[in-house]
Amino acid sequence: YCIFILLERSDGNLFHWNHLMKGDKLVLHRSKRDWMWRQFFLSEEYTGSNYQYVGKLRSDKDRGDGTARYVLSGEGAGTIFRIDEKSGDLHATQRLDREEKASYTLQAQAFNKITGLPLEPATEFIVKIHDINDNEPKFTKAVYTASVPEMSDIGTFVIEVNATDADDATYGNSAKLVYSILQGQPYFSVEPETGIVRIALSNMDREVRKEYQVVIQAKDMAGQMGGLSGTTMVNVTLTDVNDSPPRFAYSSYHLSTYESAEIGSTVGRIKANDGDEGENAEMKYRIVDGDGKEYLDIITDETTQEGVMKLDYESKRVYTVKVEVTNTHQDPSFSDLGPFLDTAIVKVTAKDVDEPPVFSRPQYVFEVNEDTPKGIAVGTITAWDPDATHYPIQYAIDQHTDPERLYHIDPKNGSITILKSLDREVSKWHNISVLASEINNPHQRSRVPVLIKVLDVNDNAPEFAMIYETFVCENVKAGQLIQTISAIDTDDPLVGHKFVFTLSSMNPNFTIFDNEDNTARILTRRSGFNRREMSVYYLPVVISDSDYPIQSSTSTLTIRVCSCDATGNMRSCSVDALLLSAGLSTGALVAILLCILILLMIVVLFSALKKQRRKEPLIISKEDVRDNVVSYNDEGGGEEDTQAFDIGTLRHPEVIESNKLRRDIIPEMLFPYHRPSPMKECADVRDFIISRLQENDTDPFTPPYDSLATYAYEGNGSIAESLSSLESSVTEGDHEYDYLSNWGPQFKKLADMYIGKDTGVAN
Repeated sequence: YCIFILLERSDGNLFHWNHLMKGDKLVLHRSKRDWMWRQFFLSEEYTGSNYQYVGKLRSDKDRGDGTARYVLSGEGAGTIFRIDEKSGDLHATQRLDREEKASYTLQAQAFNKITGLPLEPATEFIVKIHDINDNEPKFTKAVYTASVPEMSDIGTFVIEVNATDADDATYGNSAKLVYSILQGQPYFSVEPETGIVRIALSNMDREVRKEYQVVIQAKDMAGQMGGLSGTTMVNVTLTDVNDSPPRFAYSSYHLSTYESAEIGSTVGRIKANDGDEGENAEMKYRIVDGDGKEYLDIITDETTQEGVMKLDYESKRVYTVKVEVTNTHQDPSFSDLGPFLDTAIVKVTAKDVDEPPVFSRPQYVFEVNEDTPKGIAVGTITAWDPDATHYPIQYAIDQHTDPERLYHIDPKNGSITILKSLDREVSKWHNISVLASEINNPHQRSRVPVLIKVLDVNDNAPEFAMIYETFVCENVKAGQLIQTISAIDTDDPLVGHKFVFTLSSMNPNFTIFDNEDNTARILTRRSGFNRREMSVYYLPVVISDSDYPIQSSTSTLTIRVCSCDATGNMRSCSVDALLLSAGLSTGALVAILLCILILLMIVVLFSALKKQRRKEPLIISKEDVRDNVVSYNDEGGGEEDTQAFDIGTLRHPEVIESNKLRRDIIPEMLFPYHRPSPMKECADVRDFIISRLQENDTDPFTPPYDSLATYAYEGNGSIAESLSSLESSVTEGDHEYDYLSNWGPQFKKLADMYIGKDTGVAN
């Protein structure tokens, strides 16, 4: 058998032996190697004056004649480590610290000084630094902070501290630590191996001592003598648990207050003591017994944890109650420490003071419809004298809060009635103040706010939401949309507004389409509008709401006829533009206007001279004698082609009554409406006027004051409708104008106008 043994000599040389077993004899043969070393060890923190010897490097090819030269390379070669080129001795030139670097890897090679050739290949070796105990343990924190509930059991975990040692933990005991307590016994203990701090004493009370300082030591060398150590401090705070019941300082308390104190005012405060803190010290007070249980109340001040005694009702001079205090948050694990409640007797004395009347409510809120008649009661105010005398109370409204004098209150029973009509659209709420005073002592007076809400009634008709500037193009087609209208209503229905749009009468020019979303569209019924024939149309639109009772109103939409381009954009609507389009200059227009003015002045002068010569008698015949008859020679309006009349007087009488105020003296008595007797069609105008005058003279319901009545109204919007022949073609569908196209080119324009208009109506 062959056995290979590596022997390491003290000088660092290595020998390789061959062992051969031949019978009973052991033959040893030495086998040479190129290098006779492999690894070196060096102690750290060398304190000698000379270089520290590491070992000797020698090659077996070194003959000892001085021709061999040793060269060192690698980590620290030439700086930390130095080799003797001749002898191969290796030294460390610096003081080494294993904690900085634990080992160094070097390469050595032998050369022939003469030839410069290597005697053998380079070989690598390692220099390891042996550790010594030169580092003390260090904790991860200089100061630890921990908290643990008071009254904790022995062994309760507090905190774990941790220390480290920079020495080699794999070599010896230099880094083996043991923990111990230097300060903090007998309250705390520490596990030697883990550094876990635990409670060592039971029933540690926070109310006795709250904070502790514990000093922990960590020692290396497994705690043996000569080892190094480090310390840290642990600040331990005991947290509160509810282990202290609340207790009153006295068994009875005496409080007093004036009987003039308002209901709910504070009578006094009492305080129970509790050694706990935070939510564990929160307390709740309540009255459990006594003759004042129904008249007094107690609440807890959240900030001071005091019991605040309040007066709920005053009827006696002295009250006695039993007050109980308990913790809000109780811990069942500490119930064996005693009942967590306490009681005390509280006596409250009311001092006599003359007090003002007290109202049954802090404020009153009433509701009333806006159409409620005058004299109807809205509500009743109640107050009484809290004093023992019980004087009668009288009521009054503060006139500064009711400047319009809308309400009245009965001074004896406090009933509030309406004096004037209410309008919700003017004011939805009325805020008044009612005063109550003692009859025998008016200076004792109280005040209460009264809020009266006026409920809505559908008493306003809807109207246009805005003033519409509407126009229609001359070249418009039938069915063209010219305007979308909407309405508003000052009323406020519960389910929202719902408006219905219609025309007051059949209109040959325009029609209306209700969108059923509170809007409507105005459409043309025909084509071929002409500014020269009529520049403005008035379209009466009836707007009705859906509430009860239904309210409606008629609003007039003014529609101008304008000149537009092919895309429908307005170009001009004025009469001046028509003249300018004919090619007249500004100077020519001024000259024409001056001529017209001069002609008008001549006509007026001629008329004045004619009136001076001959005046028409006011009395037409001797039999027809009547007073205050004035004859008017003006006429017009029939064709709506004169400027001598105000267009407002030509509207429907209903429109005049709703939009124009009369200047008559309004009588105190309102007379019912009297419908005149119908007249025959095509009656003479003079007979018509005489008939109407006789009816008014003999009518018993006619107001006894002068009144102006217009009977000659006609035109667009009139009940009699227009008498103009220009519009007769619109309503009379039996006319045929196709023959106009056969009259020649001179009548082509007229044929286009009437045939196109007739076609538009048919469509």
